[in-house]
Amino acid sequence: MGKILTRLQDMFWGTTQRKVVTSVTVGLLLASILVRFIFPVPAPHVALSGEPILSTGPQWLTNSMLTTFIVDILLIVLALLTRFGMKEVPSGLQNAMEAIVEGMYGLAESVAGKNAPKFFPWVMTIFLLVIVSNWTGLIPGVGSIGFLHPVESHASSEVNGGEHQEEQPAEGGDSHGFRWDGQLAMANGSIILSTPAEVTAAPAQAEAEEHGKFVPLFRAPSADLNLTFALAISTMVMVQIWGVRFLGGTYFRKFWNFSGPNRFMQGINGFVGILELMSEFSRILAFGFRLFGNIFAGEIVLATMAFLMAYLLPVPFYALELFVGFVQALVFMMLALVFFQMSTIGHSHEEHH
Repeated sequence: MGKILTRLQDMFWGTTQRKVVTSVTVGLLLASILVRFIFPVPAPHVALSGEPILSTGPQWLTNSMLTTFIVDILLIVLALLTRFGMKEVPSGLQNAMEAIVEGMYGLAESVAGKNAPKFFPWVMTIFLLVIVSNWTGLIPGVGSIGFLHPVESHASSEVNGGEHQEEQPAEGGDSHGFRWDGQLAMANGSIILSTPAEVTAAPAQAEAEEHGKFVPLFRAPSADLNLTFALAISTMVMVQIWGVRFLGGTYFRKFWNFSGPNRFMQGINGFVGILELMSEFSRILAFGFRLFGNIFAGEIVLATMAFLMAYLLPVPFYALELFVGFVQALVFMMLALVFFQMSTIGHSHEEHH
């Protein structure tokens, strides 16, 4: 036990430089704890979908859409800089991009074989878009810098809409009923409501009406189902296109095939075709929800850790999210590549093997 304590003391307090680093680290840790109790931090902002940036502007211009535009511009600029900065002896950016492209192409070639040159531009574009979109959520300020949109109070909205409802007594007994959002509650045969809507309003709603609703300026595109399902649908549409390009009209035999030596086998083949058609739609759901779920859950974990303690605690989770963002982009790319390759294999070829 004494040896362990000696080693720990030497590790954190052995030299002057280590003493300074340890002292600064402990000081910042204590300061973050004190600040947490002295200055209350607002709860993390959590929204399932992208939110419009401008309260009076177009509803399609959401924070996730704005970040998607920025990611697209960054990728285009990166491609142009790499293309027009190419030299015979690569260095810097060209060297890094060539290493990434060559490594990914070797991986694609191991899956698609001779079809790799056709599929690689599509899957590599998906990989770059997804990984940059995943990592944008880790940039400081994304999800925390935004605007306060004015929120119309509940009472004024009812009056302005011409649907203001006053308290109305219930019939029979001493009980009284109150209209609550156009509904009445009933208990023991009497129409009652414990408190009016104005009294039972949620604290969050009251705070939103007082200060406004917070809307982040930026949001990770992968944490929005609109992007993940758009990528999933586009990928599966390309699967059908590649299947038709390679196999022609016979590609659709796997969805509609009632051939067989007898009626039993014809029924089995027809049922398998229906399952194949259902699997195409299930792949869209799996693509969309897998990417969205992992990135959205990571955002919530990081926001929660930063809410509990802003110093040191979120660091390991940042490293984990960097790894998860890369893995999810690689998984999306490899699944798309596998589906592309599977679409080029005819039904008769499968039966032969």
